[in-house]
Amino acid sequence: MSKPANVIWLLCSAAVLFGFSAVNDGFIPKYPHNWPKPQYNFESNPLKPEQIALGRKLFYDPILSANNTISCASCHLSYTAFTHVDHALSHGIRDSIGTRNSPVLINLAWNKHFMWDGAVNNIEVQALAPISHPAEMGSSITEALVKLNADSTYQSMFESCFQTKEISSKQILISLAQFQLTLISSNAKYDQVQAGKAEFSIQENKGYKLFKQHCNSCHTEPLFTNGKFSSNGLPVDTTLNDVGRYGVSKRPADSLQFKIPTLRNIEFSQPYMHDGRFKTIAEALKHYSYGIDSSGNFKSKINGNIQLSSNDRVDLLAFLLTLTDKSFLFNPDYAYPRALQN
Repeated sequence: MSKPANVIWLLCSAAVLFGFSAVNDGFIPKYPHNWPKPQYNFESNPLKPEQIALGRKLFYDPILSANNTISCASCHLSYTAFTHVDHALSHGIRDSIGTRNSPVLINLAWNKHFMWDGAVNNIEVQALAPISHPAEMGSSITEALVKLNADSTYQSMFESCFQTKEISSKQILISLAQFQLTLISSNAKYDQVQAGKAEFSIQENKGYKLFKQHCNSCHTEPLFTNGKFSSNGLPVDTTLNDVGRYGVSKRPADSLQFKIPTLRNIEFSQPYMHDGRFKTIAEALKHYSYGIDSSGNFKSKINGNIQLSSNDRVDLLAFLLTLTDKSFLFNPDYAYPRALQN
């Protein structure tokens, strides 16, 4: 069977976009030498251009929602580090408002846990959560299967990818995971400095020193997250009453613990925190300078508020801006292209 034109176009773009090592009829994406090994097993589950193309089409297609109005991209916009920026809490089907700010989708192959509370530990099943959530896509994988099996374009694409005529839920989830695993951000000014291709300004270097002193234990280089859970020092929101990791583990020590987000591309991923309460980086830095609620588990980690003067916060902000990777944010190969239209 010949591949649809849109698939051919995307296969070509994938070959240009991703440096790779061939393995098992697929490829492993390349990443900077100073990065740790990914958590995802690419050797057993290599990336395949046809599946990436299919996953990308599914990611941008509202067909996965109950009324064909909400896609994955509705809450995860490519040019804002694959999150939303126009409201604190995610909005979903039928104008529903969720309970959390959508997390960024960056360097997911290095993640052990997904979502703010780590309720999912496998990227290949993560999409089940938003598809079935009543305030997000409000559908089910069964309903999505019916619609996709009735679509001739999808039938052709799935058959080309998996050599079967009947679309399965596993195929949907693997394809979505394949596309999201390509969302690797590693070309910010910070990365260029680490590679010896650029230098920090005096102010950025001051901010870098402050970052290593106060922030690196949680937002660990080079991924700018340690992948663990921690209190963010915020008091409980009595409206949302979000208990964080405790809602999954039921362990008292996990109360108000949230997954530590990456700081990569933070310039473009506002608002901040799990509930989106801070609109600017400056507000978040002020919180850590003198707004920490020490009644939770945060105080034991860094002993209360971080002592940052106003000048320190400006210097730290200057460094955080070096984590912006515009080649990632504005790469048309990650966005919704015309070639994906039927």
